[in-house]
Formats: sequence, C-alpha cells, structure tokens
Amino acid sequence: MFDTFLSYLQHGMYHVLNVNAYDHILFLIVLSLPYLFKDWKRVLLLITVFTIGHTLSLILATYHIINVNRQLVELLIPITILIIALYNVFTAGKKAQAEKAGILFFTTLFFGLIHGLGYVDNFEKLVNKAQNKLITILELSLGIEIGQLIVAFIVVFLGFICQTLFRFSKRDWVMIISAVVVGLLIPMLINSKLFS
Repeated sequence: MFDTFLSYLQHGMYHVLNVNAYDHILFLIVLSLPYLFKDWKRVLLLITVFTIGHTLSLILATYHIINVNRQLVELLIPITILIIALYNVFTAGKKAQAEKAGILFFTTLFFGLIHGLGYVDNFEKLVNKAQNKLITILELSLGIEIGQLIVAFIVVFLGFICQTLFRFSKRDWVMIISAVVVGLLIPMLINSKLFS
C-alpha cells in the first residue's frame, strides 16, 4: 500500500521534473519568476491552484466526462506559457501581480486544466492498473505539487541570488528570463502538429 503510494508520488514528481517534458518547467519558471521569498504564500497558492486545475482535468478525462484533442492541447500548452511570459515582460517592475490576484489565480487554474489534459495519455496507462482511480489521481497530484514547489523554490532562489549578489534589478531579471522562455517556445509552436 505504502509502496504504491510512493510509486505514484514519484510518477507525479517525475512528470514535473522530467527535463524531456520541459514545457511544465517553463510554465513554472514564468509563473514564479516575478516573486521573492517574502511572496512565498502567493507562490504556494498559485502552484496549488495550478495543481487543482491539473487534477480536475485528469478526473474529467479519467471518468470520460471530456475527450481530449491531443493536437489542440499540444498547441495550447506553449500558448499558455507564452501568455504568462509576455504578461511578465509587460508588467515587469510594476505592481500588476499584486493588484490582479483574482485574474491571475483564475488564469492559473484554467492553464492547469490545459496542462493536465496534456498528461492524460501518460496518466491513463498508470490509472488503468490502479484499483482506485481517484486515489491514484490524488497521489499523483501530490507528487506533481511537490515537484512544482521544488521548481518554484529554485526559480525564486535563483532570482534572490541574481538580484542580491549580481545586482540585477527585479525588472531586468523578470524581462530577461521571460524573453528566454519566449525564445524556447517558438520552436514548440512552430512544430505543433496543428501547424504542420
């Protein structure tokens, strides 16, 4: 029982920390990029809201409430990352993140739903072996949450190092990293099967 829990927890963490599926990492980078350690409650809330969206889409797909158009999801995932990255670029150095919390949380929940749909194929292989599908989803989601918090901590920590030791301004840090992420997304969008 505990071994099964650990196995699904590890699968969830691997889903996030797998470098080959770097789209999830890119989303977490742009999501947590504007924040500092003092903003840890907001980062935790954003990550958890994203996990809730991700979990809801797994539940909806597992119980056949929705059907997934894989090609559309493959296009939408980089678009969600692009939206957050561009939002960061245009709001860097401003207080928009603090003022528009409701919109940001709703958007993050919606993007979590989209990203969860991208995981459905891999997840179905795991869940078909499980005795209790809902428990399996929750165990995987806990692993996903832990993996996402690890990535968010690393991003916030690197931001702290760059802004304190290397004297980057917060605005420059957010703009540069967001622009790099946009550059990495362009091939993903071009190679999307909907555009092929």
